[in-house]
Amino acid sequence: MTTLDELRATLAAFAAERDWDTGFTPENLAKSISIEAAELLECYQWGKEPDPKDVRYELADVLTYCLQMARILKLDPAQIVLEKLEVTRKKYPPVIKEAEVKKPEQNA
Repeated sequence: MTTLDELRATLAAFAAERDWDTGFTPENLAKSISIEAAELLECYQWGKEPDPKDVRYELADVLTYCLQMARILKLDPAQIVLEKLEVTRKKYPPVIKEAEVKKPEQNA
């Protein structure tokens, strides 16, 4: 399995070989992420069963642009996802099911 660091290095080399970094501004990459996300959503338009290959390719495009944006902004994708997960964890604590909660009289 390819690691995130290997993938990031491969994407950086791919962009460098084509001199694409000059066009990779945060604004352009944010726009591209949105466009590719819309194309991913289009796979599910009208409740149809999506072609798995189309979903894979569109998801790959979204992830590629996200990773390129993180690289341009000098952000570690794993670190920022874990940081945000911690914020979300505090904002939305786990739901405790009523069956799991012991009533005071059960603790005696």
